[in-house]
Amino acid sequence: MKLPAATRRRLEMQLQALPAILGDATPDETARRPPSGKWSARENLAHLVRHHEVFLQRLDRMLEEDAPRIERYRAEDDPEWPRWSEKPTASILRRLRALRARIVKRVRSPSAAQARRVGVHSHLGPMPVPRWVEFFLVHEGHHLYVIMGRLGEARGERSA
Repeated sequence: MKLPAATRRRLEMQLQALPAILGDATPDETARRPPSGKWSARENLAHLVRHHEVFLQRLDRMLEEDAPRIERYRAEDDPEWPRWSEKPTASILRRLRALRARIVKRVRSPSAAQARRVGVHSHLGPMPVPRWVEFFLVHEGHHLYVIMGRLGEARGERSA
């Protein structure tokens, strides 16, 4: 599939930031929720795993169906989410890397005609596959930022 070079590189490389983001975070730090009750760093990582699974399903639909309507993903509405939200960080990271390899392989193999296939997002409208990949990466980048913030908060609490 013909992706813009920058998008392809980010898809291949973006998760390589995880060691710098996670550093030497302890299991307690990754599991700590902020006072707001929002997701912990570990839960954000688990969400990325689930989002990878959902993205692969969306790709399948776009390649098999004509302009499928694709609803916004909400973890709260996903029966699979609780299974991932409780897993240990090491398991989450292993699965995340495996799924990323599948996505990278998947978007390299379709033809130019398949790259023009469209999925209709319920909020963003019709998007061809390369734009879906960009959307996926932007979403992921947001969660990487949140993870960094959660760990910073947890470390600040530890040193206080």
